[in-house]
Amino acid sequence: MIPALSRLFFVACLAVIAAYISLYFLGSDWAIFTGITVLLMPLIYSYINLARLKQYIRTDTVENISLPSGYWEEVYFGLQRLIKGLKQRMRTIEEQHAHFIEAFQASPNGIVMLDDGDHIEWCNSIAERFFGLHFKRDALQRINFLIRRPEFIQYLIKRNFDEPLLLERMGPNGSLSLMLQAFPYGQNRHLLLVQNVTDLHKADAMRRDFVANVSHEMRTPITVLMGFLETVQSLDLEKSQQDQYFEMMMSQAQRMKSLVEDLLTLANLESNALPAATNEVKIKTLMALLKNDAEALSQGRHDFTFDVESNANLLGDEREILSAFSNLVSNAIRYTPDLGTINVIWNINSEGQGEFSVSDTGPGIASEHLSRLTERFYRVDRSRSRDTGGTGLGLAIVKHIASRHQAQLIIESIPGKGSTFILCFPGDRLST
Repeated sequence: MIPALSRLFFVACLAVIAAYISLYFLGSDWAIFTGITVLLMPLIYSYINLARLKQYIRTDTVENISLPSGYWEEVYFGLQRLIKGLKQRMRTIEEQHAHFIEAFQASPNGIVMLDDGDHIEWCNSIAERFFGLHFKRDALQRINFLIRRPEFIQYLIKRNFDEPLLLERMGPNGSLSLMLQAFPYGQNRHLLLVQNVTDLHKADAMRRDFVANVSHEMRTPITVLMGFLETVQSLDLEKSQQDQYFEMMMSQAQRMKSLVEDLLTLANLESNALPAATNEVKIKTLMALLKNDAEALSQGRHDFTFDVESNANLLGDEREILSAFSNLVSNAIRYTPDLGTINVIWNINSEGQGEFSVSDTGPGIASEHLSRLTERFYRVDRSRSRDTGGTGLGLAIVKHIASRHQAQLIIESIPGKGSTFILCFPGDRLST
């Protein structure tokens, strides 16, 4: 305030001096004119600077304005500093806002921001895909107008957001299971967090099916064993009848033992996602073991050919490879009628891959079953599988062993003519 009064006092003094000089040399009229002119000069200068300032503000270039002299220099300089500071703060806020948006967009979960009236203020691309939204089109729309599921509308109406809500059959093709929950923030606003739990639900369903299947598979032999034991305890049986019952009980006990062993093998394979070892596995030795076991299991009911058409060996876990090969051969024996033919071949295909194939002349498998054969306990013919002693886990074990050896299980079958199961190993799993 004091510098401004000093300037006014200086201008007034200058006007008096100029008027006095004009009065002495030019007369009273000129003295008045000169004094007024001197007093108006700061006003004219201020008007010019105000006009310049207005123009710079209109074009948003105040920070680039050239500084005038005098009092207006301080005004312009202070205004420049203020605007530069504000713009810098705005840039910082915009960058932070952009970072938050990028973080929300990178989230694997859907995020929807709702105002106090449940209007959409913002949503990320995952939420758009989950609910079929389009932010630019649906901004400020009430979310219950866009997501019309009755359970979701009731969730919003009740305002009980302590528990999440599960929405089934969501997404573009209705195949997603979504778990959503609203979290309050700000002034009566809500953050809607949406998680894709489809895989968890599938895993839970598989677990329930697995437990049910294991229980069912174990119940049958246990029931048979208990029945035989009660018979042996309660009746006075002849030695030949007792031996017959004991043989049947041993068969059922062996079935349970096989089931438990396959379950343990499968559990070990599923818990170990690392690639298998690269120990050299002698194919000729392996084929000799397979032939002996196959002939013992078949007991002369089938014709076999075991051909080794390449001297290349495998690099992997010998125990696992033997298990996979044995499962394929034993399956062929179980499902091929008496006097049928089973061909087991090891060779190198035209692409330099190792192929272990088992072909049979069994009943074959319809095409609708092929994609599900490696599922645990999946059987095309349940009664026949149990009669032949199968546990329903063999091909699931083969699939996991193939995965650990970067191999591929290929199944070809023609109903009424037979089936071929091929394990195809990559070239870097071969040793020549």
